[in-house]
Amino acid sequence: MRAGLLRHRITLQAPMHQPGEWGGADATEWQDVATVWAAVEPIAGREFFAAAQAQSEVTHRVRIRSRSDVRADMRVSFGGRVLTIDAVLSLDGGEMHLMCKEMN
Repeated sequence: MRAGLLRHRITLQAPMHQPGEWGGADATEWQDVATVWAAVEPIAGREFFAAAQAQSEVTHRVRIRSRSDVRADMRVSFGGRVLTIDAVLSLDGGEMHLMCKEMN
């Protein structure tokens, strides 16, 4: 992967489940895992419609260098936006694609 493509600074965050007050449901807080360079690309046109046919709501592809600690229950914080990770795809050449959905 060419370094010039990785022009966005993102933060990978993992969920930290904490017991709810008075024994209620768990509250989820997010902990920063790593801040890395990435290429954040909106899914457009044909790609979006192909993803929609697979019952997916993927809106962005985030390309990063391969890491062993990235999981599908994590999220990406990017420029005041939050993207939840739907799928983690490891590719040849030390590259990883995170298929994400933007939270409103």
